[in-house]
Amino acid sequence: MNKLFIQVILFFLVMGSSVYGENYKIGVLSKRGKIKCLSKWVKTAEYLTKTIKDDSFEIVSLKFEEVFPSIENKTIDFFLVNSSMFITAKVKYGAKAIMSMVNSRQGNPLTSFGGVIFTSSENEDINRLEDLRGNFICAVKESSFGGWQMALKEFKDNGIEISDFKKLMFLGKHDNVVFSVDNGDCDVGTVRTGILERLSAEGSIKLTDFKIISKKHHASFPFISSTALYPEWPLAKIASTDASITVKVQNALRSLKAHHVAARTARIVGWQDVLDYTPVEDLQKELEIGAYQ
Repeated sequence: MNKLFIQVILFFLVMGSSVYGENYKIGVLSKRGKIKCLSKWVKTAEYLTKTIKDDSFEIVSLKFEEVFPSIENKTIDFFLVNSSMFITAKVKYGAKAIMSMVNSRQGNPLTSFGGVIFTSSENEDINRLEDLRGNFICAVKESSFGGWQMALKEFKDNGIEISDFKKLMFLGKHDNVVFSVDNGDCDVGTVRTGILERLSAEGSIKLTDFKIISKKHHASFPFISSTALYPEWPLAKIASTDASITVKVQNALRSLKAHHVAARTARIVGWQDVLDYTPVEDLQKELEIGAYQ
């Protein structure tokens, strides 16, 4: 009896461990922190697990500095990062984009985003890009596309060098930059489009407390912007991820509808075939950053 009992237990343990063939990890850049990242994307992992059936998926929240080591060390299989970080991963590590995110603004699809340069509405000395010279600038991270690199291109296009600033500090999160300007801890901030509107909707800030520098108007784009627009984040695979699971993930994400809980939780409309990321690579080349530093 004891021997038979042990055999039965072992059988169910083996069967239980093989319910899902492989567990695939999707690294996601946590631009607003780990908790918000996981709560936003865990339903997508659940959707893929349920849809593909034979395999399971989990979300791994990644800080900016954790993205490239995770790709290089193959501790993740897929990753969702900003468009510039993807270009660096493509050039340096052979990563390949498999789908592009379609963002959502009140249910309307958005396939591009930009950067916002702003100061306090009470700051009468800063009204144009030229006025930034001699001031304290806050940004998200050197590798943040919407939270620094897009603004950096605007600065360069207008003859402004980093050395012209009194001080430049990277605060790690978009929210930190907004709150620092709001509290008067720094003079000017830059974040990706949509952050100001989202914090306002959450009741954390008032849009009227901020002044937008170099404001641009893009047709059919609903967010405040100070820069050109670039293609939205891609979902990519590392070089060693198998083609068969990649196709399954692509098919599953194409079928994701805007009303599904995974899309609503992620605040996206869905996914589409890969966008053209050439403009992002051109920006890296021009600024000599990322893969072209």
